[in-house]
Amino acid sequence: MQVGGFQKTSLTDYPGKICSIIFTIGCNFRCPYCYNRSLVLPEEYAKPIPLEEIWQYLGKRKGKIDAVEFTGGEPTLQKDLIKQILRVKEMGFSVKLDTNGSNPEVVDACIKKNILDYIAMDVKAPLGKYEQVVGSCVDVNKIKNSIDIIKNFKDYEFRTTLYPALTYEDFLQIFELVKGVKNYFLQVCSLENTLRDCSHLKQFSEEEMQNLKKSAFNFVNNCEIRR
Repeated sequence: MQVGGFQKTSLTDYPGKICSIIFTIGCNFRCPYCYNRSLVLPEEYAKPIPLEEIWQYLGKRKGKIDAVEFTGGEPTLQKDLIKQILRVKEMGFSVKLDTNGSNPEVVDACIKKNILDYIAMDVKAPLGKYEQVVGSCVDVNKIKNSIDIIKNFKDYEFRTTLYPALTYEDFLQIFELVKGVKNYFLQVCSLENTLRDCSHLKQFSEEEMQNLKKSAFNFVNNCEIRR
């Protein structure tokens, strides 16, 4: 596993738990609003952090850290993801997996091995605009498959970044994709230090965000704006 970043403590990334975060290197998407350039662009990859350093830290934090989150980049691209998650589970931590949903077979394999406690998936766009938004070739059937798999998991969330290039109608199509989910978040989009220049875009207003949240409740059980 190639690790480009490690956050020792987070009080907000895993609901109800204190967690550490492992940031894996490499992503198959090129979302314009992405701020993790050093994890996404090969020419800017961060120097890998030895896993042994992470295991040593976690070993000393038992009882103070509840969980470990695997994010990226896109962690399902890591060939030894399951092996490393197993190691974390054996240390006694809960595990959260963040994914863009492009590799449902990996997510499904993790679930079947009973090594995940929480899954978060980003739903980037309506299916017809997926490739346009993420800047990569995408099998949208895999996106739909991941949504279906995760919806049936015990503890999960879906989230969509409030990318200003998307229209209200686009968001309604996204809400239809996640129809019936129990936890859904609309995430405020950062337009600074992004993968591509987003300075020409204008953030959604507070009123627009609240209207989108209200509309989402017609499709999902719970929706919050994450700032």
